[in-house]
Amino acid sequence: MIMVALIVGGLLLLFAGGEMLVRGSVGVARRLGMSELLIGLTLVGFGTSMPELVTSLQALSDGATGISVGNVIGSNVANVLLVIGAACLISPIITHPRALARDGLFMIGATVLFAVVLWFDGFTRVMGFIFVAILIAYLVASVILDRRKQSAAAKVHSGEAEVIETHEPLFISLVLAVLGIAGVVAGAKLLVTGGSDLARAFGISETVIGLSIVAIGTSLPELVTSIMSAIKGKADVALGNVLGSNVFNILGIMGVSAAVYPFSIIAPAAPDGTKPLDVEAMSFPAGDSLVTMQDMGALALSVILLVLFAYTGRKLARWEGAVLLGGYALYMAMSFNLLPHFGGAA
Repeated sequence: MIMVALIVGGLLLLFAGGEMLVRGSVGVARRLGMSELLIGLTLVGFGTSMPELVTSLQALSDGATGISVGNVIGSNVANVLLVIGAACLISPIITHPRALARDGLFMIGATVLFAVVLWFDGFTRVMGFIFVAILIAYLVASVILDRRKQSAAAKVHSGEAEVIETHEPLFISLVLAVLGIAGVVAGAKLLVTGGSDLARAFGISETVIGLSIVAIGTSLPELVTSIMSAIKGKADVALGNVLGSNVFNILGIMGVSAAVYPFSIIAPAAPDGTKPLDVEAMSFPAGDSLVTMQDMGALALSVILLVLFAYTGRKLARWEGAVLLGGYALYMAMSFNLLPHFGGAA
């Protein structure tokens, strides 16, 4: 079917484009003398989150708010349960709580802020600029602190950049970066179009499509980077990459998206008074929410499990990776009504 071809083509372009963009931008930065610390803090996190950003903007532009918000929630859940879970199965992850403390606490804070703003349906243009300003302040503060102290966190961020091996000359790196951007933009367009068509054809909410197919596709760069890190014996870098990516997804993607296209997660009733397809309420008296309590519960649980596993035993073992992957499979089954779920309509 055409919609399947659009989705598959979009996923392939997003993956290839994201990889080329990261490789090209890192190559350019190195040729221009940028430090590995700065590259790891900015370009790697931003580059691996570029598919989510472009996809969310494209979805909002097309009026598919559920895909946009679902993409960010689903990507953050997938980063922890799927990406870290898969990396753990390849190689147990030795964690350094002190090195990950700042980014971990900031990720928790960003997640709480995101949940609060969603609850009050507050993604206005002003809120979008506030999110972006918080992200910029965090990055600037991180660079200053890491350069001064050369802390364990600085080593993790430098390691994120070192995992990306580039040997191309400046011109080739520039070409790769440009082609990567073009691939991501084209892939996002195909994926959103195909996802919206699939939702309409099978009566699935666009949010579920965003939480699943779109989120997995846009998380592929993080998955590849984390697996490479685990294979190379830099598993703490895989964990640091996920923490940074989740912060970028919330503050950067939702911030830029709201600044460009302010949106509401309250789905208006259809002209005939009926509810939108497969939309459940998140305790909003004014209407139905595109985000359910089940989705927010999965996001919260992923953060809790990550903190519990990473900061208590100083190691993410293979069995813990299996637990994370099992949790992701369970969440997907509940999202597609294959298992009983919670967060039903009020």
